[in-house]
Amino acid sequence: MSSPPGQEASSTPTIEPQAPADGADLMRQFLPYSPFVQLMGAVLTEIGDGHVKLRLPFRNDLVTVGSMVHGGAIAAVADFGVMVAAWAGLDIPDKVRGVTVSLSVDYIEPAVAEDLEIVGTRLRTGRRLQTCSVDVLTAVGGRLVARALGVYKVG
Repeated sequence: MSSPPGQEASSTPTIEPQAPADGADLMRQFLPYSPFVQLMGAVLTEIGDGHVKLRLPFRNDLVTVGSMVHGGAIAAVADFGVMVAAWAGLDIPDKVRGVTVSLSVDYIEPAVAEDLEIVGTRLRTGRRLQTCSVDVLTAVGGRLVARALGVYKVG
């Protein structure tokens, strides 16, 4: 295997993913290799037809003041929840691509030095546009931190 011009060969083996069977399988393959998902530290814990759970472990670099989780971090994982819920259970389209069309987040109460659980549900399945809701909860106790509504376009 040759490297692109100007780049040395990597000693790390390249993983060639299997062709995904459906949207849930696509998300299982995509999330571990998404640089932004990895930067945030979000982990997929459950996925089904239009339903998803992710976990965001608390880290000090995700805080705004003291040990309060930054609203931008909460919005980012809510967006992950919308994306995964939108794909979960769908057939793979001819063109595998997707984009968040809209995302609104209502912040209910702060998350202070605690892991978060993200629960996403697809509310409406359209030909291309999927409408999803996401609750961001404390992982222990299940307190509602934020609720998001998003529209995601697939294909």
